[in-house]
Amino acid sequence: MPTEKSKVSGVLTKLFAQTNRGLLLDIVVFILNIFLMRLLTAQFIDLFNQVSAENPLAKLILGLTLAAMWILPAAGAVLKRWHFHQRRNALTLDVMESGLGGCLFNPLFYFCLNLVISSAVLASLGDFFFGRRGMDTAAIFIPTIFAILILTIVQTYLIYRYFSPPKKPPKWDLLRTPQSETLGDICLFLNMILFQVFWNMLTFADLGHPSGVVEFLGRLFFLCFIALLIYFPPRMFYLAEDIHRRRTWLTMLLANSPVIIRVLIGTSSNSPGW
Repeated sequence: MPTEKSKVSGVLTKLFAQTNRGLLLDIVVFILNIFLMRLLTAQFIDLFNQVSAENPLAKLILGLTLAAMWILPAAGAVLKRWHFHQRRNALTLDVMESGLGGCLFNPLFYFCLNLVISSAVLASLGDFFFGRRGMDTAAIFIPTIFAILILTIVQTYLIYRYFSPPKKPPKWDLLRTPQSETLGDICLFLNMILFQVFWNMLTFADLGHPSGVVEFLGRLFFLCFIALLIYFPPRMFYLAEDIHRRRTWLTMLLANSPVIIRVLIGTSSNSPGW
């Protein structure tokens, strides 16, 4: 009979398998949302306060953080694409192209999100490098807007190219190695953590307890909707592999549950701890 140690080892091996990276991500996010994310979010709130106080270093750090949210998913998509299509099967693509998958994996949604992020990057880094007077001049502002638009189109293309089977092996040797997919996973995990920082800002809002059932249900609907908008973009690379598994939606809900529960019951106490 297998020992307890071998059972645990088997569970961990299965959890860390490439086909279960979405499950691993959900568990990591759940643990971070309980123990660490509010502390990290508190630091970012302080960073926003420094940006409001016209601290140039804070502007640079915020701009680089937003730029990371913009770059990391494209980098992860490029690094993981070849390996994903080595594992994928017809079921994966059928689920993605029909029903709920067809709506969620629409590139228009991600393109609009990327425009919001790239606009925030422009506002932060543009102000830092060119100053407000420089950004107010047409000679700088207009070319920058067009550059951001073109780069966002390219970035969205690289992300959604992930879901198209490559016609031939990548020319760059690194992209065919196991290390390539590991680096891609690191990019996607970091991207999710940055998204979770902004998601956790809701827990610092000064919200009292719900006044009744109607307000409670209204908050629940709003939170589930916002959770989907924030959690889906960095999660969709793994969702392409596990959307057909029933447990996937439960683990995604579990990952977001600490924030949802805290906002549902009220956030009058804004201390960084639980």
